[in-house]
Amino acid sequence: MAPDFDLVIVGGGPAGLTAGLYAARARMKTVLLEKGAVGGQVLLTDWIENYPGFPDGLTGFDLMEKMAAHAGRFGLETRTATVASMDLAKDVKTLFLQGEGSITTRAVILVTGAGPNKLGVPGEAAFTGKGVSYCATCDGPFYRDQEIAVIGGGNTAVQEANYLTRFASKVTLIHRRDQLRATKIVQEKAFANPKIAFRWNSVVTAIEGDSGVRRVLLQDTVTGLKDTLDLQGVFVLIGVSANNQCIPLDVVGADKDGFVLTDSEMRTRIPGVYAAGDIRSKEVRQVINAAGEAAVASWMAEQYLSGYE
Repeated sequence: MAPDFDLVIVGGGPAGLTAGLYAARARMKTVLLEKGAVGGQVLLTDWIENYPGFPDGLTGFDLMEKMAAHAGRFGLETRTATVASMDLAKDVKTLFLQGEGSITTRAVILVTGAGPNKLGVPGEAAFTGKGVSYCATCDGPFYRDQEIAVIGGGNTAVQEANYLTRFASKVTLIHRRDQLRATKIVQEKAFANPKIAFRWNSVVTAIEGDSGVRRVLLQDTVTGLKDTLDLQGVFVLIGVSANNQCIPLDVVGADKDGFVLTDSEMRTRIPGVYAAGDIRSKEVRQVINAAGEAAVASWMAEQYLSGYE
């Protein structure tokens, strides 16, 4: 029997919608599966001002609405469904849907994304997009001449603390231990930066404010003493986790953190299976490169289906 689809796209964020746009334009029989709202986590982004073509900026919701409309214009089929598991090793791949049976396809693009690790403290969720951020590149320019904090001690947190001093008047790096985990050269740059202060052996226990963040509550991990730090922004940079629950990582290949490995053309080690966007093993996770990678993945899937890859 012929498979149900030529291509199944798993995930409906910017990468999924871009892959769907290219696939629909190429007239591949395609379905995009998204377990939540089409648009993914970008829907929760308060403001995006670094996506080309929108010099005045726009909300994450507006950008995703435009992407969805663009893909829909070419007839992309989208379906609300949760993929429970996949059998990708054969020429015809099978995706098992939660409570809805299964579908078959000749090719798959994995664009399930990733999510930032959260502190899980009171006020974090309420002030996300209103002073709490998980992306310095995205939101740093909103904090010109303001005092902010970066939470974390690894390479990303320390590098981003340095980056944020381009905008903020003061950056306080809060770390639960008495020394950073970042590599020495990264640490040296931070220690030499006069706009960076350090709060050692400290954890954030709550984030407070009104219309925006105004302070964080701290607790010393050694003495147990509590303290307050006044500021206008909090950048939580304690890593990201791959949304890989439905992906057979042992089959497609992944790094130690569970992100899918691909070559430069978005191919995994399984013919006909591609990955793009935040689920890929890489350094930069932005809407713009997620879209670019997805365009490549869709193009390569078309070549594969045509027998040219």
